[in-house]
Amino acid sequence: MKPPRHVRPRFATRLLHLFCAPHRLDELESDLDELFQQRVKHLGLQKARWRYVKDVLSLMRPSLMKRQPTNAYPNPAITTMLRNYLTVAFRNLLKNRVYSFINIFGLASGMAVAMLIGLWMYDELSFDKHTKNYDRLAKLWQFVKFDVEKSSYDVMPIPLAQELRSKYPDFESVGLSVTRNVILASGDRKLLKLGNYVEPDFINMLSPDIVSGTRFGNNDINSILLSESLANAMFGTESPLNKLIKLDNKQTVNVAGVYKDFPANSTFNDVTFLVPWKFFEANTENAKRDRTDWDSNSYQIYVQLKPGADFAQVSAKIKDIRMKRDNPPGYKPEFFLHPMTKWHLYSDFKDGVNTGGIITFVWLFGSIGVIVLLLACINFMNLSTARSEKRAKEVGIRKSIGSLRSQLIMQFFSESLLIAMLAFMLSILFVQLTLPFFNQIAEKKMVIPWASPLFWLAGVGFSLLTGFIAGSYPALYLSGFQPIKVLKGIMRTNRSATIPRRVLVGFQFTVSVTLIIGTIIVFRQIEHAKDRPVGYSRNGLIELGMNAPELSSHYTALRNDLINSGAVADMAESSGSMTGQAGGTTDISWKGKKNDSKPLVMSNYVTHDYGKTIGWQVKEGRNFSRDFTTDSASMIINEAAVRLMGFKRPLGETVRQGGREYKVIGVIKDMVKEDPFKPVNPSFFAVNYRNVNTINIRLAPQLSPQEALAKVEQVFKSYSPDSPFDYNFVDDQFARKFGNEERIGGLAGGFAILAILISCLGLFGLASFMAEQRTKEIGIRKVLGASVFNVWGLLSKEFMILILVAFCIAAPIAYYVLSGWLQNYQYRTDLSWWIFALAGLGALVVTLLTISFQSIKAALTNPVKSLRSE
Repeated sequence: MKPPRHVRPRFATRLLHLFCAPHRLDELESDLDELFQQRVKHLGLQKARWRYVKDVLSLMRPSLMKRQPTNAYPNPAITTMLRNYLTVAFRNLLKNRVYSFINIFGLASGMAVAMLIGLWMYDELSFDKHTKNYDRLAKLWQFVKFDVEKSSYDVMPIPLAQELRSKYPDFESVGLSVTRNVILASGDRKLLKLGNYVEPDFINMLSPDIVSGTRFGNNDINSILLSESLANAMFGTESPLNKLIKLDNKQTVNVAGVYKDFPANSTFNDVTFLVPWKFFEANTENAKRDRTDWDSNSYQIYVQLKPGADFAQVSAKIKDIRMKRDNPPGYKPEFFLHPMTKWHLYSDFKDGVNTGGIITFVWLFGSIGVIVLLLACINFMNLSTARSEKRAKEVGIRKSIGSLRSQLIMQFFSESLLIAMLAFMLSILFVQLTLPFFNQIAEKKMVIPWASPLFWLAGVGFSLLTGFIAGSYPALYLSGFQPIKVLKGIMRTNRSATIPRRVLVGFQFTVSVTLIIGTIIVFRQIEHAKDRPVGYSRNGLIELGMNAPELSSHYTALRNDLINSGAVADMAESSGSMTGQAGGTTDISWKGKKNDSKPLVMSNYVTHDYGKTIGWQVKEGRNFSRDFTTDSASMIINEAAVRLMGFKRPLGETVRQGGREYKVIGVIKDMVKEDPFKPVNPSFFAVNYRNVNTINIRLAPQLSPQEALAKVEQVFKSYSPDSPFDYNFVDDQFARKFGNEERIGGLAGGFAILAILISCLGLFGLASFMAEQRTKEIGIRKVLGASVFNVWGLLSKEFMILILVAFCIAAPIAYYVLSGWLQNYQYRTDLSWWIFALAGLGALVVTLLTISFQSIKAALTNPVKSLRSE
C-alpha cells in the first residue's frame, strides 16, 4: 500500500530525518501532526489517509528505537544542500550567458575600481610609516606674516638647531638638513643627482637600512652614503666602499656606506645620497655666513621628541624663540612642529591653520570607489529582478514541493556569492592589466601583494560582502513570490514594484552626471590656468644648473661661443628657475611706504641679457643694457610691485633694498613663475653676476631642438668635460605645475567613464525588465497598428524622464561641490551653464543608445508569438 500522494514528498523527507536520528521520533510525530493540520486546511486531506502515516510510525518505533542516534547526517545534508545550490547556480549562469556576462563583468569592473582605489589609499595612508619612531618625528615649520595673512614655510635658520638641543629637554634628537642637486663623478661616470647634506642625528632619526659599510659620525667630514640604486649606477657590480667621488668637480669624498633606497611612498624617496653637514658648512660660503644668522631661513630642521612628549605642547614652548631674541623681525615668525604623521596627508596651511591636503582626495576617491562598487551591485539587483518572470515559476514549483522561503533566500544568496567570487577573480585580472596605466596617472609604483595573506583574506571578505549586498534585494524579492499566483499564471507586477529599480537607476545616473560635470570642470580649470598669459616666451627656452665652477668663471666666453655656434639665439644667468622663486625679502622700502608695513617682495638677480633671453614683456621703460654703466644700480619691477608701491609714474623712482638704492628703469608685465592658479607676487630684478646659479638659453628657432641641443652640448663639454649636460625645457617644468590637478582630472575622468559604463548596464537591465513585463502590451499595440518608432518612443519616454530627474538632482550637487573646490584657486574658471547642459545631453544620448537595443528588439518581435498564450 502506497502513502497518499499529498503526503509523499514531505513524509519522505521526515522519514529520512527519522532514519538518521531515531531519538527525534516524538519530534517527528509532532511535526507530522502540524503538517497534517495544514494539509487538511489547504488541501482537504481526509483523516482516513492520515491513519496510514500513524500506522507506519507505530510499526517503525520498536526497530528505530534500538538504533543509536548518529550525527552523521547533518553535515552531509548541509554539504549536499550547498552543492545543490551551487550546481543550480552554475546551470543558471550557463543557461543565461548574456545576463551572466553582464552581471560578472559589471561586478568585476566595480570591484576592480574599488581595488585600485584601495591600493592607492593604502599607499597614501602608509606614507613614511616604514620609518622607525614614525610617531615621534617632526619637521620645524614657521608661520610668518607679511601685511595681510600668515604664510607657512618649512625653512629655518641654522642657529635654531643648537638652541633646541641646548635649551629644550623635550627633544631627543635634532638634525639640520639641506637638499641640493650635485654632480657626482667617479672615473668615467658622471651623474647629476639629488641628495641631502645632513647632521648625524638626521641619519639616526631616519634609520636608513645600511646594506654595506657604516654610517658616518660627527668627525667623518669627507664621507658620503649612497643609495643602493646610485651605487649600482656609478660602480656596477664593484664594491663602492672606500671609493672616491668628486662633488661638483670640486671636493672629493669617500664612500662610507650604502643604504637601501627609501620606499616610493616616502618623503625621502628621491634622496640618493647623504653627505655630512660639516662638509657642507666647510665648503659653502653661504652656510659659513648663516651659522649665526637668525634671519637666513634656508635650511630644514628635523627633530625627534622624547617618549611621552606632546607635539602641541612643545610647539607652544618654541613658538616665540625668535621674537624673544634681539632685533625681532617684522614678519613675526612663529615656530611649530609638523609631525611626520601629517607630512604627506596634511600639508596645506592657510592663515596659520592646517587646512588638510591630500587627505581630502584620499577620502574623496575612497568614496568614489564605494559608489562605483555600489553602482555595480545595483546592476546585479536590476538584472536579477528583470529576469523575475523567468525565475518565478522555478520559485513557485520549489515552494509547492515544500521549500521554505529561508531556503530560497539561501539559494539566491549562493548564486550571488558565486557571481561575486567569479567577479573577484576577473577583477584581479583587470587590476593586473590596468595597474601600470593607473600607476602612470597617479605617479605611483604600486603592485598587487600576491604573497600577503591579508590581501587574500581582505579580497575574499570583500567578495562575500559584495555578494551579500548585491544579492540581498533579489533574494528577498524573488523568494517572496506566491506559488499559487505564479503557477496559475496570474502574477502581475504593479507599478509600485518598479519604483525601487527606477530609484536605483536614477541614483546611478545622478552619480554619473555628477562625475561628468566634475571631470569637465577640473580639465577646464587646468586649461584656464595653462592659457593664462605668463609674461614671457617658453618656446625653445631651456635651463641648466650652474654646478661646475668652470661654467661660472667663463660665462662671457661660454655665451659668445654658444651664440657663434648658431644653435643659440641668446643666453643669460639668473638666481633661480623661470618656474620658481629663489627667495624674497622684506628689507625693501620706497617713498611713501608705511613704517609698519612689511610686505614680501620676490628678489631676482640676473645678468644683462636676461630679459631679451626669456622674452619678457616690457610695459614701460627699457631692459638692462651693457651700454649703461649705471644699470648695476638699477632695478626693473613687475606690475604687482607697482601696485604694491603705489607708483603713478614708476620710472625714475628710488627703491632701497639691502642697504642700497636702486633706480627703477623699467616695468614688465607680471610673469607667472610660481603657482599658476595664484596671483603673481610683487617682484624686482637687479643685475648681479655673483648671486646667479642658473643658465637660461634660448635655442635658435631655425634649427630643430635635437640639432641645437647637440651643438650646445658640444660647447658645454669644451668648458666642463666632467659635467653631465643636464637640461630642462621650461615649458616641461611649467607643465609639471599642473600635475596634481591633472592626476585628479585623469582619475575622475576614468571613474566617470566606468560609472557611465556600469550605469548603462543598469539601464540595459531595467529596459530588459520593462520589455519583458510589457511584451503582451507591445504585441497588442502592434496588432492595432503601432509602428516600431511608436513602440520605441513608448519604452524610451520613461527612461528620458528618469534621466531628466537624475540630471535635476545631479546639477545642484555638482554646482555646490565644484564651487567649493574652485574657491581653493584664486585664478579660476567659471561654472558656465553649457557645461551642465552638455553633461545632461551626453547622459541622455548614452541612455537612448543603451535602451534602444532592447526597445527596438521588443518592437520587432512578432506579435503572434507574444500573444500566443492569450
